[in-house]
Amino acid sequence: MPSSAVQRGTLMVNTTVRRRHAAFAAGFAALAMAAGLAAAPAQAADKTKYIALGDSFASGQGAGPYLDDCFRSENAYSELADESKAIKLVVNAACSGKTTQEVVSDQLRQLNKSTELVTITAGGNNIGFGAIITACAAALTGATPGEACNTAITGATAKLQGGQLYSELLSMIRSVQAAAPNAKIVLTGYPYLLDPIEAGRTDPAGQFIYQATQLSDLLNGNILAAAAAANAATEDDPDVQFVDVRPVFLGHGALSPDPWINLIPSGPGEPVDPDNFHPNEAGYEAYFAALSAAGAYSVS
Repeated sequence: MPSSAVQRGTLMVNTTVRRRHAAFAAGFAALAMAAGLAAAPAQAADKTKYIALGDSFASGQGAGPYLDDCFRSENAYSELADESKAIKLVVNAACSGKTTQEVVSDQLRQLNKSTELVTITAGGNNIGFGAIITACAAALTGATPGEACNTAITGATAKLQGGQLYSELLSMIRSVQAAAPNAKIVLTGYPYLLDPIEAGRTDPAGQFIYQATQLSDLLNGNILAAAAAANAATEDDPDVQFVDVRPVFLGHGALSPDPWINLIPSGPGEPVDPDNFHPNEAGYEAYFAALSAAGAYSVS
């Protein structure tokens, strides 16, 4: 009982009643405190048990600071979700450079029957994301990329159009379903790293940006198709969701005035910064916002 209520009571009651009221208030406060302490563990237990899997776009690379050599960041979208009252992030198991096969071999040990929510960002490394960036990024400075760039893009396109990545994604999803049979599974897409442009430019930068846009659309299409196929196999209780993050990133590519994708210059002969072409802190906030808006963190 608030002390102000007791003070108001002095206008109407005698000293004996005031003492009784004070004793009652003290006892009530003690009971309330005990009840609150007892409820705290129950409230914590009610939080959705959440595990994040995937590659560098799930680990938080690009936003730092990093916790380990997997480039896990406290600014990853999973860590932002952990700040919610409804979510308990058990672990961010994502690791930079991992393919869908490595998600299965290295990260699924974190899952079990008590896992209620799993998010996954994976597939980019299956098509050689790093090789494409290394071989082709010079085009953005106006340089004509070498044959390695064409080879990397051609190889990635073949995997995307030929069904190889789709099969690898579907296999990963089924492995996650087996390891966490009671979990909702959310697959995130990848953003446009560079804001899309119309076809027809002949300069190296324009050609690469157009090619990168096409690859992004194919990659996201494969992830969507794999999620849909997984749901079709469990039609009575769909538990796989795809969240497209491209719309929220539009206008915030690496070359935009307000970039959510890193593009850190390197000097002559210097290696490409590993944070390049990954979301920055604002980018991971956008990832989290897209997931939240899509209801990804709502588990019934």
